[in-house]
Amino acid sequence: MTGTTYPELAAAQACLRLLHTARAALDGPVTAQTAALLAVPIQDADEALRRAGLAGNEAELLNRIYDLAPHAPTPLSADAAHPPADTPAPAPAPAPHREGSLR
Repeated sequence: MTGTTYPELAAAQACLRLLHTARAALDGPVTAQTAALLAVPIQDADEALRRAGLAGNEAELLNRIYDLAPHAPTPLSADAAHPPADTPAPAPAPAPHREGSLR
């Protein structure tokens, strides 16, 4: 790891747990209980980010998450995490054609 402290590691792990929980919860039909399933992981991630001093600092949070990867990619720079406002967004990929579809 590249200088990641325990609180930063805990925050990265909490965010990954939240991501996996959200993916699982949103994989099926969204119901009134979906929000309840996400409440605790959201609170855990918020608290861990606050303790690590990463709340609101997405670039550093992503760097800590990359530290968890077995083959960590090059960390983001602060500029890469927030490109200039006049940079055009990439075009969305076209939707696949389905038989019987109007597309």
